[in-house]
Amino acid sequence: MAGKIKALCISNRKGEPKTAVATAEFVAASGLAGDAHAGPWHRQVSLLAAEEIAAFAQAAGRELLPGAFAENVVTSALDLSHVGLGSRLRLGAAVELTVTQLGKSCHAPCAIGQATGKCLMPERGIFARITTGGRVAVGDEIEILELVPRETWQAVVLTISDRCSRGEARDTAGPAVADLVVRRLGGHVYAAEILPDDRETIAARLKHYADGHSIDLVLAVGGTGFAPRDVTPEAVLEVVERRTPGLDEAMRAASLVVTPHAMLSRAASGICGQTLIVSLPGSERAAVENLEAILPALPHGLAKLRGDPSDCGRPPGQGEP
Repeated sequence: MAGKIKALCISNRKGEPKTAVATAEFVAASGLAGDAHAGPWHRQVSLLAAEEIAAFAQAAGRELLPGAFAENVVTSALDLSHVGLGSRLRLGAAVELTVTQLGKSCHAPCAIGQATGKCLMPERGIFARITTGGRVAVGDEIEILELVPRETWQAVVLTISDRCSRGEARDTAGPAVADLVVRRLGGHVYAAEILPDDRETIAARLKHYADGHSIDLVLAVGGTGFAPRDVTPEAVLEVVERRTPGLDEAMRAASLVVTPHAMLSRAASGICGQTLIVSLPGSERAAVENLEAILPALPHGLAKLRGDPSDCGRPPGQGEP
């Protein structure tokens, strides 16, 4: 499936419309050369479909120039509506992008919204990181190399361990949890990291992935016990806005069948924005057992966070009598 690049746009400052250019240099792990949004972060390139822009312009009764919504790339004849996180795109002969975010939050009125009446990026924008750089010109092809469907649950696995972070021990719990997410939940693991048992570091990464990344589930593996360096629950509680105690109770109850030590778990979970954060024990066996205990309820809960309006007390598709 391939389309065309209808426009390429850059700007010197953030929060303002971009200017169309005939060609652009895509710099790996950075962004478009000369563009204010370039940098070592996950939103290096923004994309909008020309069809979306045209529909908006017609409804608004106004003409919009390329870059009006601060988009870097305007595509045509390519359906981006099914593209989810982790999907890979190729632009021109060599440039490759990995999709990192769907839409974004506008925290304050900006010049773009004031000029257009409404910004399309929060609802329709796609953001990506440049994995392979190169030069691209207007009229070049753009194609989807690998599609991760948008409906796929997106998860991040954070292993919390001083020893693993220093390379003194091998992380087996994180990979086992990631494998379970893929096999049993049908999810896609967007990222997996190993962090030290440091409260500020853990909280910062939790906030990072729960703030606009379009991540459904963050699993923090380790640091839930009584040891002085076990601070994962405190980091989780610092970040979440709403507690989900039922998940913690279910995990501890399932583990108590196996060992009385389960009652020593201080694991905490909760919701930050539209992201569910769950902390799991650090051992591979206990982490898998705990996650298996709550897996049956996760799809429904994650669907609710995405905005599913169905009744919680009825199976999907069953309405009022």
